[in-house]
Amino acid sequence: MAWSAADIPDQSGRVAIVTGGNGGLGLETARALARAGCEVILAARNATKAGSALADLYESVPTARAAVWSLDLSSLASVREFSARWLRERGALDLLVNNAGVMALPRTLSADGFEMQFATNHLGHFALTLGLMPALQAGTSARVVTVSSAMHMVGRIRFDDIDGAAGYSPWPWYGQSKLANLLFTAELDRRLRKSRSRVASLAAHPGYAATDLQYVAGRVRGAAVETAFMRVGNTIFAQSAADGALPTLRAATDPAAEGGQYWGPQWLGWFGAPTLVGRSSAARDEEVAGKLWALSEARTGLSLALV
Repeated sequence: MAWSAADIPDQSGRVAIVTGGNGGLGLETARALARAGCEVILAARNATKAGSALADLYESVPTARAAVWSLDLSSLASVREFSARWLRERGALDLLVNNAGVMALPRTLSADGFEMQFATNHLGHFALTLGLMPALQAGTSARVVTVSSAMHMVGRIRFDDIDGAAGYSPWPWYGQSKLANLLFTAELDRRLRKSRSRVASLAAHPGYAATDLQYVAGRVRGAAVETAFMRVGNTIFAQSAADGALPTLRAATDPAAEGGQYWGPQWLGWFGAPTLVGRSSAARDEEVAGKLWALSEARTGLSLALV
C-alpha cells in the first residue's frame, strides 16, 4: 500500500523547524507534522506571509502547537542570530527540515556577496544545520532532511566560478545549488556516522508539485512566456503541494528511513507516493562533496562540532 500522511507515526513531544514554512511545500510539511502532534516552528523571511501561513495552519489543525521565527537564509548574520536564539531559548531539536529555496533568479548577490541561489539554497542551510547541531544532538533520534530537486541532475559545482561572475545562467546555477544540497546531505551523513552520532541526515525532493516558486522565478526575471507555461503546467500536470511534501515527510518520520537516503515520488521521479530514488553520479562524488564542504566552511566560518 502506498505511503501517505496517514502513515506518519505519532510525533507528540517532538519539535521541528521547517524553513520556508510560510507557503507551498514548507507549509504542507508543517501542517502534516502538526497534525501528527509535532510542535512546529515556521522559519521564514517574509513576516506577513508567515503570519498568514500560521493562521492557515491553526485553521486546519486547531490543536497545533506552532510559531513563526524570523530567518533570512541568504544572510549569514540572520542564520547566526536564529541559531543562537534557539540554543538560548529552546535547546533540544528533533527535526530540521531544510526546505526553503529560491529558483532561477537573475544574477543577484546576497548580503555576504555570494550568488543568491547558492547562498540561500545551500550555504544558509549549511550554516543553519551546523549552528543547530548542539540542539539536534540533544534531541531524540534527530533528523536533518534537506530538500533537493530533480534539477540536481543538470547541476555541477563550478569551483572556478561558483558565484557566476564570469558567466551566469539562472537554471544551471539553480541546478548547482540543488546538487550542493545532495552533496551536503551525503557528506553530513558520512561525518555523523563516523562520529557515531544519533543524528541522521537525509534528502528528499517533491517531484513536480504546484507551488508559487515557479511563478516567482519567471516573474522576477520578467519572463512572461515562461511564467505562463509554468502556470499551465501547474494546473494540468503537477501534483498538489501536499503530495509534493510526502517524500520530505517520509524521510522525516518513517522509522525505517536511514541516514544518507534520498526520497522522491515513485513515478518517473515526478508524481506518486514517496519512495527511495536515485541520484546523479555527480551527487555521489565523495571528493567533490569534501571539497564543497571545505568551501562552505570557509564561507560560513563554521565547522561541524560533534560530541
